This record gives sequence, C-alpha cells and structure tokens, in this order.
Amino acid sequence: MSEAPLLFPPDDSNSDDLLFLLPKSRKDSVANQHRGSRLRWVAVIFSLSLALLAYHILAAAWFEGLPHWHISCCRSTTASDRRPSTRPLPPSENSTACPQVGPLFPKHRGLDSDLDDLYASGAFRSTAYDLLSGAVQIPTESYDDLLPVGEDTRWNIFGVFNDYLEQSFPLLYSTLNVAKVNTYAMVYHWQGSDDSLLPVLLTAHEDVVPVEPATVDDWIHPPYSGVYDGTWIWGRGSCDDKSSLISLLISVESLIEKGFTPSRSFVLAFGIDEESAGTQGAGHLAVYLEQTYGKDGFAMILDEGGGYNTLYGGDVIFAAPDTSEKGYLDARVEVSTPGGHSSVPPPHTAIGMLSSMITALEAHPHEPQLPREGTPFLATQCFATYGPDYPEDLRQLAAHARTSDAALEELKAGLIAADTVYAAMLGTTQAVDLIKGGVKVNALPERADAVVNHRIAEYSSVEDVQQHMLEVLLPIATEFNLTLDAFGRNISAGVGSAGHVTLSFAWGSSGLEPSPVTPTGLNDPFGILAGTIKATLTSAEGYDKKGVIVTPMLALGNTDTSRYWNLTRHIFRYAHEAPGDSYNGLHTVNEARLAEAFIQQIRFYTKFILNTSDE
Repeated sequence: MSEAPLLFPPDDSNSDDLLFLLPKSRKDSVANQHRGSRLRWVAVIFSLSLALLAYHILAAAWFEGLPHWHISCCRSTTASDRRPSTRPLPPSENSTACPQVGPLFPKHRGLDSDLDDLYASGAFRSTAYDLLSGAVQIPTESYDDLLPVGEDTRWNIFGVFNDYLEQSFPLLYSTLNVAKVNTYAMVYHWQGSDDSLLPVLLTAHEDVVPVEPATVDDWIHPPYSGVYDGTWIWGRGSCDDKSSLISLLISVESLIEKGFTPSRSFVLAFGIDEESAGTQGAGHLAVYLEQTYGKDGFAMILDEGGGYNTLYGGDVIFAAPDTSEKGYLDARVEVSTPGGHSSVPPPHTAIGMLSSMITALEAHPHEPQLPREGTPFLATQCFATYGPDYPEDLRQLAAHARTSDAALEELKAGLIAADTVYAAMLGTTQAVDLIKGGVKVNALPERADAVVNHRIAEYSSVEDVQQHMLEVLLPIATEFNLTLDAFGRNISAGVGSAGHVTLSFAWGSSGLEPSPVTPTGLNDPFGILAGTIKATLTSAEGYDKKGVIVTPMLALGNTDTSRYWNLTRHIFRYAHEAPGDSYNGLHTVNEARLAEAFIQQIRFYTKFILNTSDE
C-alpha cells in the first residue's frame, strides 16, 4: 500500500513528484530548477455517501490566470493556520490542514475556449443527447450468474453496443488504435507525440444493472427508451455509467475534429461486467494492459467515482475524488450437526448455534479508528477548516486533535454520534446478509450457514477480519462442544461431539485487500486533477459560488480499478457530477441524467485530457 500523505509537512520539504510527467531528458534540469521550492500536500477527505457515489466536502483557494500544469501550477497561498483555528477559513485562504491548488486551465487556451463555445451550441448539444440516448437504448445488462464470454448468449448484446460506438464515433475509430479484449471489452490507444511520457488511462464500463421486471411500470419513461424530455435523458445506464463512457468518447472525437494531437498517449478501456464480478471485463483488461504497457506503465488512471456537492454551506463547492477504496470480504459461517427427528431435539440445533454466533458477531463489531494519517482524519480536517456550516464543537475538536490524543478520541466519538455513517467510514463494517438452514419442520437441521459481508477499513486487512471472527466465535464453539476450522486451519475447540463449525471464504473468493492509497501531494497527479476540477466548475456558465475545495476521499464500494493496482500508484475515481444531476439515484427506477450535467462532464474530460497532455 502506498504511504499515506503527511498532514503537516515541514516547511523546507522539497518534491520532484511531478517529474514523472516530464520527458526523461528534462527531469534533471527541472529538478535543479525547482529544488528548494516548498512542497504542499493536499489533505484528504472521505466519503459521506454509500457505494460509489460519496459526494463531499470543502472549499478551496483558487487562483486567476493560472498557467500550465507543471510544478508552477501547484503553488499555494500563505498558510493561515499556524495555530489551530476554530473559525472556518474563506476559500480564498489556504491551509496546511487542507492545502489546495488553483484552477488549472489548459495552455491551449484558444482550443479550450473554442470547444467550450462548441459545447454551448444547440446543434452540438442535440447531437450529444442523441448519442447518450442511443447508448441507453441498448440494454447491456450484467447478471451475477453470467457464464464466461462465449458460453452465455446474454453477452451478445454487447456486440450490438460495440457496433453502435463504431458507427457513432467515426473520427475516433479511424484515428485511434482499437482493440477488443475478451470479445466485448474495448481498448482505444490514442498515440501521443512524445513516447517518453507515460500514457494516461481513462476508464468506464459498458454494462448496467438489470431492470427488475416488476418495476417497469414504475418508470416515468420506459427504462431503455433513452427519452430526452428537454431536461433529462432517461433510462438505465444514463447515469451509471454510459454518461461517463459517451462523454469520454465525445471529448476525444471533438479534440480530433479540431486537429488536436496529444503530447502523451491516452488509453481508453471499457469493462463489461463492473456491476457483477468484473472477471470478464476489467479482469481481462488488466492482464492485457499490463502485458502491453508494463507494470506501473501509466502516469495515472481516472475511473468513475465521487463527485461534487455543497455539503457544508451553499457558497462553497466541495469536490471529492476517491483516492482509495475499502477492502471486501464475504465470509461464510457454517454449523454442521447430527440430524434426527424434531420430537427429540438437543438443547441447541444447528440453527440455534448459528444464531448465537451471529448474535456474538453483531455484539462485537470492529472498533472504529481515526488514525491521523488516514483518509477519514484528513477529510475531517478539510470539513472543519472550510465548511461554513460545519458543527462548531466538531470544528474545535478537529483543530485540537491534530496534536492531542484526547481530543482525537473525543472527535471520533463526536463524529459517530453526529452521524452513524461515520461508523462505516472509520472502521470495518460487517453485515449478515444471507442465512439458510433446515429443509423440513419435523427434521433437525444438519446444516445451517450465514454469509457475513465485510467492507474493510483502509488501515486494516483481510487477515484482521479473519482473526476477529475467530476470536469472537471460538469461545462459542467451545461452549457448544463444536470442533472448528477457520479459513483452512483446524482450530482446537470442543471435542466435537455436538458437531462442527467452519469459517470459510464465501463463493471461493479470498477477499480483496483495501486499495493502495493514491498520493495526494500538490505536485502529484492529484494536483492536476484538482486544478482541472476547479477550472471546469469555476468557468461553468452560471457559476456563483465563493470557491471550490477539492479533497480526496475513501470509497466505501469498489470499482473496476480494483483490478488495476499494478498499472500505476495514481488511481482516481471521480465522476464530474452533483447529487442533483441524477433524477432518482442509481440502480433503481427512474434513472435519468440531467442534460446540462452531461455537457459539464464533456467539458471536464476535455480539460482533463488537455491538461494531462501538456508537457
């Protein structure tokens, strides 16, 4: 796992972090030129919403007329918090607790301006809406029980979708090198002019969550109609994730049409089963990409993820790309006992014993923690530093918790008391989601099992979860005189006359460790992403806020990026959208994308490509 960023770096710290983005021939000269310049680190925030859409946080210092994205872009204003502050800072001031970069506009200002004008035109918007509508009309549903590609005809619809993309983006298909991986996953290589620069990987997924047939009549417009009603584009996938996929392709097509050739190469990769196992799409793509570009072969990755919001005051926009993801483990608890007629029962049946074990697990949840080097603590610093409406008691605790262990414990308790979602943010969660046992009312159950879903904290591990379950359940197994196997290990418990309990990985999966934490220094690629987000928001028509804060956060769910850890240390999960940009959320009835928000996604991807392309 990558080392977490420092909260308070020394004033004389230096950084050459951006040099990996420069040609090899320039690294030494740039390093010497900037040696001695102060390093400012971006403090990290943390997700307040579930799954992939945790939108958040704080207000940022932004700068007019900022030039090019290399080291000079990442300067910060004079720090205002040499001592802990208990008042919110205005977004025009910077802070060592939550440092910021300014808006980063592409050096190709004329091209950027021309494209903004194009994207504002009625003709362009009509075409863009039609492209997303057409994509939504192809029901690329992803099922949990899909067999591998080639063994299940339900994959065939992805061929129709691939054909639609080729017909819709002729310039892109004639300019980029296009490859199909495992038949339907797509890879597009846009060759840059400078091979010494590592490419950037932009990802999305083709598949959507199936529509429950019983809910079809609950939709305002049919789920695969793609209706544009003048405000919304309706249908499954309009938000998750075809809006990102189509806006990426529109951005590239538009840049090609304007004659733009990037300095660095770009790779677009689209999975086909992100909503289920990810094995047929991102699993195959990860192998292909590492074989083609090598380990650590990309400068950065941008995938779907968090967005922006006005969480702690309407005058400040808080944008929150995910820079890490929680781990994942489904663990099965199975109790096996002798059968028999229920007229002569033992004191405890297999179901009763399993119930005691479930009760014990729920009585002993994982203890939440708030380490200072972790994302939740750094996120809290951003909330407290810039949130105008952040609770004053928590703001004061956050300031003192930087140095006081007692205040840190009070802050942890205060956060959980303020909102129970913080318990999920600050620790490993466990939820007993599946249970079964018994086949007939007059027969003693010979088997009973439950599956416990875990989302593993950033600072924890799969092994920690296994050990926790063993420590909680071993005394109960001993009490019931059960033998016990824990994840392939025989553990001494009772003599076993009453039966046996097995702890195992459900579904044959050994779980997923928490992701590496993406570096968030201002001179890291994070600074480029943050500056691009600010430039897109502050230059949007109708922008009327006091400022924008960009702060990293922890995703509670997982994306296709969980397969891509070998490709780069710099993985970002961000969808340029606000909660109001979707009509009714995701994975439910009446999924719809606000048409204007779709245009803003196109603007964001265009600026991001231009900024990361520049030398």
